[in-house]
Amino acid sequence: MTLNRRSFFRQSSALIAAAQMDSLFHSAWAADPEYVVAETASGKVRGVTINGVKVFKGIPYGDTTAGKNRFMPPTRMPKWTGVRDALEFGHTAPQQTNDVPRPGTPAEGEDCLVLNVFTPELRGGSKRPVLVWLHGGGFVSGSGSEPGYDGTNLAHNHDVVLVSINHRLNVLGATYLGEVAGAEFAPSGAVGVMDIVGSLSWVRENIERFGGDPNLVTIFGQSGGGRKVATLMGMPSAKGLFHRAIIESGAVLRLTERKDAIEETHLLLGELGLERSQARELQSVPLSKLLAANAEVQKKIKLKEPGEGANSPMVDGKVIPGHPWDPAGPVFSADIPLMIGWARTEETFFDRPTPQKMALDEAGMRDRVATRLGLDPDPVIAAFRQTFPNTTPWDLYILIATSHPRAAYTQELGRRKVLQVAAPAWMYRFDWETPEGGGHLRSPHTIEIPFAFNNIKTAGPLISKMPQAYALEEKASVTWTTFARTGNPNNPKIPNWPVYSVAKRETLLFDNECRVVNDPQQAARIEMEKVLKLA
Repeated sequence: MTLNRRSFFRQSSALIAAAQMDSLFHSAWAADPEYVVAETASGKVRGVTINGVKVFKGIPYGDTTAGKNRFMPPTRMPKWTGVRDALEFGHTAPQQTNDVPRPGTPAEGEDCLVLNVFTPELRGGSKRPVLVWLHGGGFVSGSGSEPGYDGTNLAHNHDVVLVSINHRLNVLGATYLGEVAGAEFAPSGAVGVMDIVGSLSWVRENIERFGGDPNLVTIFGQSGGGRKVATLMGMPSAKGLFHRAIIESGAVLRLTERKDAIEETHLLLGELGLERSQARELQSVPLSKLLAANAEVQKKIKLKEPGEGANSPMVDGKVIPGHPWDPAGPVFSADIPLMIGWARTEETFFDRPTPQKMALDEAGMRDRVATRLGLDPDPVIAAFRQTFPNTTPWDLYILIATSHPRAAYTQELGRRKVLQVAAPAWMYRFDWETPEGGGHLRSPHTIEIPFAFNNIKTAGPLISKMPQAYALEEKASVTWTTFARTGNPNNPKIPNWPVYSVAKRETLLFDNECRVVNDPQQAARIEMEKVLKLA
């Protein structure tokens, strides 16, 4: 799994979605736009009504993070006079090390503490559940303004308020300078997730003016967004700012430790030709140079455990008191209901199937598994053969790679949540197979996003023509929004979904026919837990 592959697939899907969403957007603007003005604590903002939904883009929830604010905790946005336009997306967080624009996303810039709001009504009637979307891309890349995250359909069809955000990423969001630049930089290793807390504070203060209920907030995210949700659940500053959580293919148990963060900072200074005494000069290093240096540093770092990601926030003992889900679930969110799951063949998103790969034989599969796990692969292969009989060597490798560690961490995080004996958890696996990519991607990483967002119409040229996809879209989007509304995902569209338990490990499989299975890959799960030292 590499960031280059992640970037390639995100950009490919974004090109399709961007063209489709752009067409829809411009058709909505063909007539004179219907503007709408809302109040915020900082001033008035002007949005526009699209297909009956009030859309506000690029609302700042914090001040610039450039200059003296670089590597520092987020600061409150100053008040403005008059009415500020919220008609276009704000800056995406800086992340590119070249001049190639990311398709479907706005320009990058350090004025990136912005959010978007999609709401059926500003005021009147009952206050609506609020879903705050945290985008994927690890802690390194991505944007809350990508076309696939458009919240118009979710707001319109399910009477909810959707908020999507941008925040600092990579070197700007997780570089620890407290050891080399002084105590005022002590929080710098976690400022990216502190930004997210700032956005949730904005939601608590302002969302009622947009028709939302500040006491009914769900944070949800996929991949890196799921990691952010898992991290927020272990942050005392986030307590009380959200009331349900959804982790999609993004379970994380541990984050960066102080000693490793310090080593990474020293490498960054060396790459830029700076001494430790010059650490504060990082605030004035040109952005392109800083991003390029960080990219070189990441090539020199050997990640210490499966699932560890580049530029992850640092456990500093205060902002992030400890590893969020290791050795146990965080006390700060013990009372928060959790929905968590993964896609059956996540790995096809990163290791794209080709005719050569799909022709993999037993010996080649054994070599691949041994390389990935770094140990004797035979017990793992035998356990997965028992769980998934009559599977080709290529498909078996994909299932093993999906479990190492994404599926295994998902199930383990769910187990640790259950052991808190406080709020319930519900476990799912997304099994629906996409026809895109020649039908060989099966159930790849990101597969559930257009279903949950009610955006199947723009999900791809083949999916968008499938009645089965629209039927599952209805089930998934109702399930996600029902959980946001009630704290329990059960609804008439799906079979009864029991809470997750250590004894039975009840799991809902999302497919054309949804069904609940107890511990759906038991032998494989148990063996992978041994490999990852979770057992």
